[in-house]
Amino acid sequence: MPVKRIFLIVLDSVGIGAMPDAAAYGDEGSNTLGACYSTGKLSLPHLQRLGLYNIEGVTGEPVKHPLGSFARLEELSKGKDTTIGHWEIAGIVSPKPMPTYPDGFPDELLKEFSKRTGRGILCNLPYSGTKVIEDYGEEHMKTGDLIVYTSADSVFQIAAHEEIVPIEELYEDCRIARELLCGEHGVGRVIARPFVGASGNFSRTSNRHDFSLQPPAETMLDRLQADGLDTIGVGKIYDIFAGKGISQTYRTKNNTHGMEVTLELADQDFHGLCFVNLVDFDMVYGHRNNVAGYTNALNEFDVQLGDLLQKLRPEDVLMITADHGCDPVTPSTDHSREYTPFIMYGADIPKGEDFRTRKGFGDIAATVCSLFGLSSAGFGDPLL
Repeated sequence: MPVKRIFLIVLDSVGIGAMPDAAAYGDEGSNTLGACYSTGKLSLPHLQRLGLYNIEGVTGEPVKHPLGSFARLEELSKGKDTTIGHWEIAGIVSPKPMPTYPDGFPDELLKEFSKRTGRGILCNLPYSGTKVIEDYGEEHMKTGDLIVYTSADSVFQIAAHEEIVPIEELYEDCRIARELLCGEHGVGRVIARPFVGASGNFSRTSNRHDFSLQPPAETMLDRLQADGLDTIGVGKIYDIFAGKGISQTYRTKNNTHGMEVTLELADQDFHGLCFVNLVDFDMVYGHRNNVAGYTNALNEFDVQLGDLLQKLRPEDVLMITADHGCDPVTPSTDHSREYTPFIMYGADIPKGEDFRTRKGFGDIAATVCSLFGLSSAGFGDPLL
């Protein structure tokens, strides 16, 4: 039966164990899913039946007759960033990492940014997103200066209180930063980080917005769109690809909302790809070293996954993967260089097929194109 719809869900940061080069990234021994499993409270019956614990190297109880096919994916790109990970899933390998700023951004860059925005700059250091508003929020409220910070990832983040800097102004400031951050300073993402509340009780809002570099080459999204297929982005997919190759987009507030949108789309008649990013695993739990919260978020996803499985049609294919790791029990609060899981399920997808370890996330792009009857050339090797 020809495939009509593919649902590709990225569990942002759900890595399944350190890659061979993890030590070069300071991530030796990282295992995001393993950390959650070790709590003893991980309950993923639907993922388990699909074959999650049958994947090479994954700790857990494998099933004798998995409903899906599965593989362990090894990233080829040099990095462990959301942008690089998603680009590789879509078919682009990044041969060198995007620039990072462990000592903050250059003065000349920030002077031009301040000149064009008309606001001063606070911080300019790698920082936790919640800690930075705790430490600089009050001064920001008094001065109106923008809180600029980064992390171990290739990001330029701007935090501002919604009552001091209106959302649209913050977004425009990010667009200015995006224009400046090109060439040697071409960071993967400029991120708006609005917050609300009073001193001592600040909290970030769901009005986050990412301004990414445009992918430097053709992706599976471009190829599908050129063939007239629907390319639907849920969550921050539109932001990650700077809108390139996306025909429809749905912004989401959290994981639960992201799956609710996906369930609604499963009731619609479209022909093409529904590409979903669930960011809370990474943003809310991994970066905050909250293993209990991470574990619970996975459990909640599995419940909604059960609802989605009920809605799938005979001509549908479900794919589940991740873009990197973010081990919540290591001292680091940053992403980790890990293998990622890949699970594929559908009426005509082989059951229990173990593709073992595959080189490159691009095999996903190749498989998507192949299932739609399109060329997979340049992306990777189709799994089927």
